Amino acid sequence: MIGSQYMLRSLPEPLTGLAELAIDTRWSWNHASDIIWNMIDAELWEATGNPWFVLESIGKNRLAELAEDELFLQQLKEQLSRRAEAISRFPWFAMSHGDVNLGGVAYFSMEFGLSEALPLYSGGLGILAGDYLKTAGDLGIPVFGIGLLYQQGYFRQAIDTTGKQTEFYPYNDPAILPIMPLRDDDDNWVKVEVALPGRVLSLRAWEVVVGRIRLYLLDSNTPLNSPSDRGITEKLYGGSHEVRLQQEIALGIGGWRLLESLGINCEICHLNEGHAAFAVLERAASFAKENNTSFITALTCTRAGNVFTTHTPVDAAFDRFPVELFLHYSHSYAENIGLQSHDLLKLGRSESDSDNAPFNMAYLALQGCGVVNGVSRLHGQVSRKIFQPLFPRWPELQVPITHVTNGVHMPSWDSAIADELWTDTCGKERWHGALETMEEQIGGLSDLELWTFRSDNRQALIDFVRRRIVQQRQSMGLAGGKDSACGNAVLDPNALTLGFARRFTSYKRPNLLLHDPARLTAILSNSERPVQLIIAGKAHPRDTEGKAMIHQWINFTLRPEINGKVVFLQDYDMEVASRMVQGVDLWINTPRRPWEASGTSGMKVLVNGGLNLSELDGWWAEAWCTEVGWALGDGRQHDHDTAWDAIEANCLYSLLEEDIVPTFYNRDEHGIPNLWVARMWASMSRLTPQFSSNRMVREYVEKLYLPALKAYGRRVTDKGRRGEEIVKWRRKIAAHWPYLHFGRLRVESNESEHYFHVPVYCDDLNPAFIQVELYADPESGGQQAECLRMEPGEPLSGTVNGFIYQLRVEARRPASEYTPRIIPWHDLAAVPLEDQHILWYR
Repeated sequence: MIGSQYMLRSLPEPLTGLAELAIDTRWSWNHASDIIWNMIDAELWEATGNPWFVLESIGKNRLAELAEDELFLQQLKEQLSRRAEAISRFPWFAMSHGDVNLGGVAYFSMEFGLSEALPLYSGGLGILAGDYLKTAGDLGIPVFGIGLLYQQGYFRQAIDTTGKQTEFYPYNDPAILPIMPLRDDDDNWVKVEVALPGRVLSLRAWEVVVGRIRLYLLDSNTPLNSPSDRGITEKLYGGSHEVRLQQEIALGIGGWRLLESLGINCEICHLNEGHAAFAVLERAASFAKENNTSFITALTCTRAGNVFTTHTPVDAAFDRFPVELFLHYSHSYAENIGLQSHDLLKLGRSESDSDNAPFNMAYLALQGCGVVNGVSRLHGQVSRKIFQPLFPRWPELQVPITHVTNGVHMPSWDSAIADELWTDTCGKERWHGALETMEEQIGGLSDLELWTFRSDNRQALIDFVRRRIVQQRQSMGLAGGKDSACGNAVLDPNALTLGFARRFTSYKRPNLLLHDPARLTAILSNSERPVQLIIAGKAHPRDTEGKAMIHQWINFTLRPEINGKVVFLQDYDMEVASRMVQGVDLWINTPRRPWEASGTSGMKVLVNGGLNLSELDGWWAEAWCTEVGWALGDGRQHDHDTAWDAIEANCLYSLLEEDIVPTFYNRDEHGIPNLWVARMWASMSRLTPQFSSNRMVREYVEKLYLPALKAYGRRVTDKGRRGEEIVKWRRKIAAHWPYLHFGRLRVESNESEHYFHVPVYCDDLNPAFIQVELYADPESGGQQAECLRMEPGEPLSGTVNGFIYQLRVEARRPASEYTPRIIPWHDLAAVPLEDQHILWYR
């Protein structure tokens, strides 16, 4: 029985199935088994939400009682049956792509947010990774997660009696986390080794069960390592540049070695941000050794199966390592894989970088992958600008970065009330298919049903907040901390409830609502149309500005005129987040455009009937229309313009005063705000399917993985022969490119067409290795450039390898808008991703 062999004590025979339920983190999104843990120890379950901890904590007498409790045993049998049914279900991937031979997708991420019981995340990147794994399991995609097991993870927050943030780092005790040591066939604990300067780092492997999916975690905290090396996996995003580099070596190199040691063949390697980019090097090194090829050939072959998702909206946020530090850690590794250090450095630099430029991990990821994507349509545009230095002379819009907009795992974020409503309307299997009929199905709900649903969700949130406030006062040692009346005096279950929960940092502008405290106070203190606000969020321990903004909010909550109407919930985590997105009526998001790569918090309110008021940034820039919510901003970039911040703050207040609050309180004879409910229906039915991780993961499969699998298969056959062909092609391009040139362009035009013809001199380069095009920028309002292939005519007399290239074009636009250019061409190569040469006429 999975899990039982790793418990600290044995279970009575009738209860052995409990270990199977407890170790599978499926309980983090499927709450049918909650009744089991509540029956075992309701207080412990409420306090921890961790079945494994509950199971390890109860005594023998209680276990003996449960082993004879027929009602409990019946519940256990039912839950085990449900789990077996869910795992054996014929999934979407098998039904839709059963003919595809996909051995596996290796999904690397620095953090994973599966549950508060396994705190290995700091924010959106980790939550997205957790939602991705859960969804891959729902859809039956063979994914293997690779991450690190942190001894302390990210910090926990408290607010002291002066209103300031303090940080704590509780120890993640593996004995009470829902994880297992990863064992080989001989029951040995699986370990991998990675060379560090002058020593070898030993990494233990752990296994997390996520339904059908397995997440593998590496951990340096073993006595085989020195005390300093044991601390490499101490904290998520903690420590110096050197520790961060050590972590990324462990994740990328150690992670790929772990997969190989387990015999797992993953044709697709997906990097969730650039932290794990060393994996592309290790994958190539392994291929080179196995197939007796050069490293460059191996990288050319394997990169076709590598996918890089960038979440970063600003260049400054990329991980960079000083060149001396990077070479200290990479020099021997480069030699071992057959690469000169200067060639390795090129993989983390742009053409214009100096010899002292730091090594950029995002550049390594891009130059080691065959597909690159941003996480929203707008972020795709931003990313093309950020990575433009790697593609000099190429138009920004042709920088080879696509996008797959993020989505969220709706079953992880819907309330029990929401789950019941969606199950009744769309069925319990609704998130396991392609979602085609969901909008139509949810459309049958009445206004009364939707409004009752919304009100019940709000009440559940307020009940949670009131309990939480009592706990916060107790932890702060404040008077009345043990008195539940203190909590009951907070919030009104019938008032319009706003929510704001983010990382407190300047670009997210968490204090935009506080721009005019008096005006905000007036909105909140209107007795006829009451409004209340729930806030949560952490500032990075070194972000003094972010901490100051938290302090401002804490002080604001103490104003007597808004007593009980504004609440700051401490220690923002997955539990607080889920309760807030389930219960708030309106989710507010105020980032500085375009610095919100995607944002997913607002997506989580959709399934729960909440609405959004957000800056036109990230996902909301493509989701918003007037029927589904409210928007801030003019869709332009204003950087750190304080005057514009003031304009947007005024718009925020005006929207609340003149539109949002009146819409919420304009009721019919039955007390239902019909216009508000109409927006709820539109938001739920249109946006919930569109911004679910079900859509996102299916898009990754069909848009990125399957084409990458095909390209990878072509290159690696016959020990990488086609990859070697591409390497030789690139060398010939590099050798002859300086000598390619155009002759004089001639254009003949009439009313219907333009006739372009231009001499091209190819030096000794095979003309089949290039493509001559006519290029024109997108027409006004368009997104797509025109790239028209010119055909070679007869060879130019008296020349070596010279040809007239020609093309007739419909005269829809002036001939002057077209420019000839030469680019490399190979039937298997991705240009410009794999070769950035380009030659323009003039």
